[in-house]
Amino acid sequence: MTACPLTLYHISDLHFGLEDRRALDFFKAELAREQPAAVLITGDLTMRARHREFAAASAWISALDVPVTVEVGNHDMPYFNLIERFVDPYRRFLAIQSLLERELQLPGLAVVPLKTATRAQWRFPWSNGWVTNRALAECCAAIDALPQGTRAIVTAHHPLTERSPAGKRLTIGGTRAMEELAARGVFAVLTGHVHDAFDIEQTTARGPLRMIGAGTLSQRIRSTPASFNVLRVNGDTIAVEVRNMAHVPTGAMQIQTVPENAMPPRRADEPVAPVNQVPAIDPPVH
Repeated sequence: MTACPLTLYHISDLHFGLEDRRALDFFKAELAREQPAAVLITGDLTMRARHREFAAASAWISALDVPVTVEVGNHDMPYFNLIERFVDPYRRFLAIQSLLERELQLPGLAVVPLKTATRAQWRFPWSNGWVTNRALAECCAAIDALPQGTRAIVTAHHPLTERSPAGKRLTIGGTRAMEELAARGVFAVLTGHVHDAFDIEQTTARGPLRMIGAGTLSQRIRSTPASFNVLRVNGDTIAVEVRNMAHVPTGAMQIQTVPENAMPPRRADEPVAPVNQVPAIDPPVH
């Protein structure tokens, strides 16, 4: 399948309640000027999941005049109402419910959600990621159902790296998730959470997987200014531009070289075992 080049905007960590108004206005001006095919939002719309923060975030997102998909971030789970957090954690998304974890179909390309934020975990802090068996199965089933030749981009909030170099547990189930997505030839996994952009190629037991992270459009900056990613999808390539209003060079981290013995991405006609047939890795109880 030959598809026309696509431009996608990838934004994350808006953190309404501590948003950067100038950065949000800059983003909207760029959106109006360039008119991308879609906006992909990888979570943390709010700072503390307050009703007024969701109202402001929902109004801003609803005014985007392009197709949008929204992931849930750990900051979007109710902080101060534990009953709501466990019983109805997405109630405050009601105004943009149709955009939540929405699969997008674009020419030759599909955007498929992967949930990594949870109501609770058997460890602290609950802010870290967890790819549950159910979330991974739903994501993989959606990818497997795509028409032949359609490339898949996966959107999630947390980077899928399971452990930090120091050994700290980051995203539970992340290793298995990366392997399953790599086996399916996923084009890239887009995430947020860390507030700095990155673009790396991760080696897994089942092939390489490209991981692209967006910065933040909030005041909660870390090592780089408030920014968003512009993705240029053309055939079998994705070019990433990190754009900020200060025009400060903040290019995403260079892609690492993939070892020569790494498995190539799956062909469109190559079968893959359903995820529920692969042995699960249960998270430890802490």
